[in-house]
Amino acid sequence: MGNERFSDDYMLEKLGDAKVHFERALDCKHTDFDDLYPYMIEHPQFFWYKRYVAWSELLTIVKLCEELDIAWDSRFSAHQAEYVREKVMSGKVLDCWYETNDSKEHVS
Repeated sequence: MGNERFSDDYMLEKLGDAKVHFERALDCKHTDFDDLYPYMIEHPQFFWYKRYVAWSELLTIVKLCEELDIAWDSRFSAHQAEYVREKVMSGKVLDCWYETNDSKEHVS
C-alpha cells in the first residue's frame, strides 16, 4: 500500500473485527486462534492465552486508530472504552466487559 493513509472506514472495520474477536474469546467461542493452535484446547491455560491474544489485537488496532486520529471509542460502551484506555486486561475486564452477564450484547 505504500505510504497511502488507511481509510477511516477500513480502520473502523478492523476495529470492529478485533472487538468481535475479543468478545468471542471472552465468551469462549470459536475464533481463528482455535484453528491455529487446535492442540491447545486440551490445556487449561488455553482460554486465558486466547483472551490475551485477542486483547492484544484489540489494543493494537486502537493504537493505530489513535495514531491516525480516528475516533474509536464510539464503538464501545463508556466502561468498555475506559478498560481499553487502561490497557490492562484484568479480572474486572473479563467479568464486567458486558453490562451484565445476561446481557444480549454477547456475540453470536
